[in-house]
Amino acid sequence: MNMHEYQAKELLRQCGVPVPMGFPAFSATAAEFAMLRLPTATAVVKAQIHAGGRGKAGGVKVVKSLSECRAVAESLLGKPLITPQTDSKGKVVNRLYIEETANIAKEFYLALLLDRSLPAITVVASTQGGMDIEEVAAKTPDQIIKVAIDPSIGLQDFYLHRLSIALGLQGTVHAPQFHALLRQLYALFLQYDLSLLEINPLALVGENGDKLLVLDSKITSDDNATYRQQELQSLRDFAEEDARELEAAKFGLSYICLAGNIGCLVNGAGLAMATMDIVKHYGGQPSNFLDMGGGASAEQIKQAVRIVLQDQSVQAILINIFGGIVRCDIVADGLITTVKELGCQVPIVVRLEGTNVDAARDMLQQSGLRFTLAENMADGAQKVVAAANKAS
Repeated sequence: MNMHEYQAKELLRQCGVPVPMGFPAFSATAAEFAMLRLPTATAVVKAQIHAGGRGKAGGVKVVKSLSECRAVAESLLGKPLITPQTDSKGKVVNRLYIEETANIAKEFYLALLLDRSLPAITVVASTQGGMDIEEVAAKTPDQIIKVAIDPSIGLQDFYLHRLSIALGLQGTVHAPQFHALLRQLYALFLQYDLSLLEINPLALVGENGDKLLVLDSKITSDDNATYRQQELQSLRDFAEEDARELEAAKFGLSYICLAGNIGCLVNGAGLAMATMDIVKHYGGQPSNFLDMGGGASAEQIKQAVRIVLQDQSVQAILINIFGGIVRCDIVADGLITTVKELGCQVPIVVRLEGTNVDAARDMLQQSGLRFTLAENMADGAQKVVAAANKAS
């Protein structure tokens, strides 16, 4: 689950992390009142959407008066903001964050993320923080510092010293602040089961550049820990999330909408990724990622097909099932019942392998419905791409 910046800042503030004063606003009038409450004569108006790159897209602006604050708020609220991390339609801005300005002496990048490949909590940092951090990572990767923290021993002092030296945050003024900040962030990361805690920029502010301040923050919590973090669910902005993804979760399905025209229904995350790869290899474009899980039931199959068909761009469906936990004949029976109930007219290519696969293939062939059977993944991918191309 993603949090808006103002929500992330409030969580950080509660944990003692230094952040600027700011207030959320849902109207232009509220934005004016928020600016009146700030200690600075100027303010930063920030669009609140779940996407990065807001600054370059015009979603972050400094204002010098109440009238300018209102004008900027009116120009953003209710309108789509297109950034490098949104699609061509952008995301509609429904809320703003009005924040005090700061006198920035130096910007850094700092993030904690869950690295499942190690496994570890990895700290990523750079002396080149700000809006161009992606460009820095692409062109000068040597300026990106990565330190993997062994969770069995936690955030030890040697990790802190290594990072502060790499960032140049040394001495009796900067080092203690940075060490305290990183300890607070690490504790928050563990307490709330986060998968990402990004600060960009972390800044040295003030006339002498002697104070660390978190100027922007992005927080993502791990959905696998939702049962332990019920209080965070109140922060969820359903308007920012795809309705199909939310609906799929109710049935134990992992669904992510993509931009193609070939629906994919697969059991197992690894197989789902491989299925999308092979579809693209043969010239197709998946419209979704959908993992039904190893023990997909007839009801899950029905709901999966229904959710995929809600995407009007879908012109063919590839069903790729390995019948290990679930028998192939049960899958076939569920597919037949589903297609009949939904009246599906989209061509469906089915690749089944595993327990009772021969019986399942016979059931599909004798159903009289629009099933095309595939011998293997490559055959299935080629057939579904051909079907989608023909339909278009």
